[in-house]
Amino acid sequence: MSFAPTSISAETGGAAEPATKKSKPGASSYFPSVPDKIQYKGAESTDPLSFRYYNADEVIMGKPMKEWLRFSVCFWHTFRGKGSDPFGFPTQIRHWDDETDSIENAKSRANAAFELFTKLGVEYYTFHDRDVSPERSTLKETNAAMDEIAAHLKSLQDATGVKLLWATQNLFSHPRYMNGAFTNPDAHVFAYGAAQVKKLMDVNHVLGGENLVFWGGREGYFSILNTDMRRDLDHLAALFKMAIRYKEEKGHTYQFLIEPKPREPAKHQYDYDAATAMAFLSIMAYLNEHFKLNIEPNHTTLAGHDFEHDIILSSQYGMLGSVDSNTGDPLVGWDTDQFPMDYKKATLAMGAIVDQGGIAPGGLNFDCKVRRESTDDVDLFIGHIGAMDCFAKGLRNAAKIREEAVLPGMVKERYSSYDEGFGKKIEDGTISLEECEAFVIENGEPKQISGKQELYEMVLNRYM
Repeated sequence: MSFAPTSISAETGGAAEPATKKSKPGASSYFPSVPDKIQYKGAESTDPLSFRYYNADEVIMGKPMKEWLRFSVCFWHTFRGKGSDPFGFPTQIRHWDDETDSIENAKSRANAAFELFTKLGVEYYTFHDRDVSPERSTLKETNAAMDEIAAHLKSLQDATGVKLLWATQNLFSHPRYMNGAFTNPDAHVFAYGAAQVKKLMDVNHVLGGENLVFWGGREGYFSILNTDMRRDLDHLAALFKMAIRYKEEKGHTYQFLIEPKPREPAKHQYDYDAATAMAFLSIMAYLNEHFKLNIEPNHTTLAGHDFEHDIILSSQYGMLGSVDSNTGDPLVGWDTDQFPMDYKKATLAMGAIVDQGGIAPGGLNFDCKVRRESTDDVDLFIGHIGAMDCFAKGLRNAAKIREEAVLPGMVKERYSSYDEGFGKKIEDGTISLEECEAFVIENGEPKQISGKQELYEMVLNRYM
């Protein structure tokens, strides 16, 4: 979602906005210059509309690549983003979008989206409720519009075989949510957000969504002076408990996911990072039994961690549910949502996914937008192809690393003092402070052992 102006008018002193192109009635293709299906052509290919590393049905460590990767395209950046940023107007004109809030235009966007999905060969997509369906003047009217669009999406899913990875509710764009939804001090706003969640849960179920995401962009604060953090967090937990009850009452089977982010648009967001979110779920009775995390690496780096940090941490605690596979620019201070193109980072991320046996029912969702300066329709394909290849290469690398077991063996050896004897008792929780003291008195000063960071980095580079 953009916080920049969405048009240029005479009132601003700018030039008139170019006339928006519209899709031609009965047009056979929204992307006529793109092949019907992007093909795998191997590592030597220089065709930007081909895969170099992603070969969907190739078996890696006992599974087809498509099952390890479970790629998904997000609707919001790909079909609602137009290149605006906090400092500038939209730059991208899409011929299938007449910029109105009509049902017809919403369907046109969806039609274009499913052509892109099928040509890329991805099996999943994701959306916010307000990405795919317009908001009306009343909740009843908005829900009616959502029902009509959901029926259209269902028909497109049935026709193409593309499935819904997850849906989420937009509780950050409308002015009513300026102080948050479930951490809003006004109970009326809380109720509106809860009603929006209820509707989205029903739609997600009808469309066969395999997960449902909660991202609280405004669930936080701008000033501690007007904030009661404990009440905010209690109210947020209350909403999650309502959602759990409703899901169970209706027999819905999708996985709940929380997506951490430290800030933006709020100054401080309560689900700051993976560790914070997991602690919150553990503190608030039984929530950790019903939720996992949807990790977005660009959010992770905004929290001051490496790209792979939250993926690995949440995976090691059994809490990694899905990944919004993007990256950021370390020299830009906001969430830039770029396509991931770093093989090394993808290798580390895929290593965690391989170690936990896969990411299902989650996936690798490209929460990415082409750059403001990338204005051709085909750039949408190039960005996704490059990112899909990046994670496919990461999967190949991670598999080879585990098959050869050099790096894992080095890590295991580094922690070997905990595998038996005194160290094993520490891990088992059967040792006391007194026994630790006695051990040191008997054994004296520990030996200095090199961490060998440079060697680890050298070994990792062999696989790139």
